[in-house]
Amino acid sequence: MIKIGLIGYGYWGPNLARNFVEASRTELVAVSDLDEERLQLARTRYPSLTTTRDHQALFADPEIDAVAIVTPVSTHFELASQALAAGKHVFLEKPLTQTSEQGEKLVEMARRAGCILHVDHTFVYTGAVRRIKQMVETGELGDLYYFDSVRVNLGLVQADVNVLWDLAVHDLAILNYIFPFEPTAVSATGMEHVAGRPATIAYLTLFYETNAIAHIYVNWLSPVKIRKTLIGASRKMIVYDDLEPSEKIKVYDKGVAIGETKESIYDTMVSYRSGDMYAPHLDPGEALRSEVDHFARCIEDGDEQLTGGAEGLRVVRILEAATESMTQRGSPVKLMR
Repeated sequence: MIKIGLIGYGYWGPNLARNFVEASRTELVAVSDLDEERLQLARTRYPSLTTTRDHQALFADPEIDAVAIVTPVSTHFELASQALAAGKHVFLEKPLTQTSEQGEKLVEMARRAGCILHVDHTFVYTGAVRRIKQMVETGELGDLYYFDSVRVNLGLVQADVNVLWDLAVHDLAILNYIFPFEPTAVSATGMEHVAGRPATIAYLTLFYETNAIAHIYVNWLSPVKIRKTLIGASRKMIVYDDLEPSEKIKVYDKGVAIGETKESIYDTMVSYRSGDMYAPHLDPGEALRSEVDHFARCIEDGDEQLTGGAEGLRVVRILEAATESMTQRGSPVKLMR
């Protein structure tokens, strides 16, 4: 049984706590938070927990095997560094760090310590995204053409990160997971609408060496909540609506083929094909439970990580480049290889 200490019992912390308690391989033993009222809520729900306002107590406790850090991104590097230095495995809220330099240091620290560094890219563990990944790998969709996502709501305007770092991080994790190739450059534009706060709306485009393209639109100031992604390919196309209660994925047997005619190399023939639509069966299990189970298997069984430090670092590098592009009004910024 892996004994877990949780730092941060605010918005997302209770969800993680519940899954650590209910999962078969983990045991939540301690919670740390600076807010005494939040600690009281944790004690009320889990009376056997040790609670403290001093997170250092979790690092010093030899009974704790892993620490889950669910705090603002500005604290990630310091807290994760201390946890790894104490020999603890780390489950870290997204995004990994504020900068790629910090991320590289954490990845190296985890390697040297022989510890698991896991990043909470929850959507990778959903039945819908796993099914899309499978369709890409088997070639069912054909050649990938585009990824077009919308993630908007009237939501929490963050003080320490812009809307890309808060919302687009989800879509970038999904995109990196299902696309078999990496972006070469990004372009981003955005605008601030709340005084003293970062950009509240942004558009991000990713370019690839193939003819594939990805576009992500995120917005904190939308009157409606939308979580929809379109994936276009040569054989089939997908509409993925995360808010749909039963048919989150709809697969359309539609495609387009462009070929040269025999008469002239300058003439082209566009062939459109339209077939049936179907909604595949998906794993109904909770994504966060699957993620917690995966984290435990990585520690105990040595399973290959799906969203380890390296994957978290890939996302941070894209976000850094996108932020730089925003300051240049959308000029493309090349990505590090």
